[in-house]
This record gives sequence, structure tokens and C-alpha cells, in this order.
Amino acid sequence: MTEIRSYRAVFDLERRIYRVDRLRLNPTGVPLRGVVYFLAILTTFVVLARLPLVGVAARLLPWYLREVVLPGATAALLTQIKIEGRPSHIAALSLLRFALGSRELVNLRPRVSADRCFCPNELILLADGSDARLRRLRFIGPGVVRVSAAHSRTTRLLGPLGWWARRPSIALAPLPEKRPPAHSHAIALAPGACLEVRS
Repeated sequence: MTEIRSYRAVFDLERRIYRVDRLRLNPTGVPLRGVVYFLAILTTFVVLARLPLVGVAARLLPWYLREVVLPGATAALLTQIKIEGRPSHIAALSLLRFALGSRELVNLRPRVSADRCFCPNELILLADGSDARLRRLRFIGPGVVRVSAAHSRTTRLLGPLGWWARRPSIALAPLPEKRPPAHSHAIALAPGACLEVRS
């Protein structure tokens, strides 16, 4: 007993040519797909015969082998080949798409090669005073600055002219006579805010 999962498998009949005018062909008929294969392969051989390097090797073969026997035999072979029930041209396109496709998917989409390496954002490391002194610097946010040395802080509001003149919004000055604090201080800078350390 044969199980038929789809009516398409029953009614998907291959189109064949049984006669041309009064000339009767093979009793089982010639598959129309084989005729298309033959014409495509013949066109390929004709184009290759006109190329500079490949054409020299192709023209060494007799014309009947190059234009009749080889295209006919290749077309007959491709007509008989079926991979998982699919015709050879559809199976070849699927294999080519699989060979050229991506092997890794991210969210069901091909993964680009740029995503294969981890590239973190730019990190800026500033001296925090752990080397016994504060270094003179200016840092513009956004960002977070951790200060471990004893310091005095002066906060200024930046107006329109202050931003143009690059005036600091927070100024730090070292206090060498005092002991470092037990805990570090973290200063969060908004975008455009400026931190200036005066040595």
C-alpha cells in the first residue's frame, strides 16, 4: 500500500514530446525539460567556442561531438537526475544557494562578517590620583569619572557663552595636605559637560 501525501504527486505529470509533425519520436516520448537542457547546453558550448582561450580547446573536438553528442548526452543525464524529487536545475540552484549562503544566523538572518569580532566602544582611561597626584586634564562628557585623591570641587553653570568659551562646568583642585578619602567619588558628566583638573 502506497501513501500519497499530496495530489500534486499524482497530477504533476512530466510534459513529453511524442512526435514532430509526421515524425514519430521515442515511444516513451522526449521530455520537454530535456529539450530545454539541450538548447541551453548547446548555447553554452557555442559561446565557449568563441572565447579566446577556452575556444581553442573546444574547437579541437569535431563539430558533431561539440554540437550534438555532448549536449544530447548531458541533457539526457540531467533529465534522469532527481535530488529529493526535484528536477536537476532546481536542485542545482538550491545547492548553489546553500554553498553561497551564510552558515551562521542571528535572529533568523545571515550574520555579517563584521559581527564575528567583538569591538567595544572607545574607552577613555584618565588618571584618578592614585599615583599621589592629580594630573592636569580636561574631559568633556558624557561619561563617569572616578576620583580617589583628596580634592576640592567647584561647580559652575555653563551658559551659551560659557560653552563657546569652553569654560569648565566642574573644576577639581588637589589637596595634598589632606589624606585620600576612604571611598572614591564618582562624577557623572552629562553630554557636553566639562571636567577640568587643575594640578
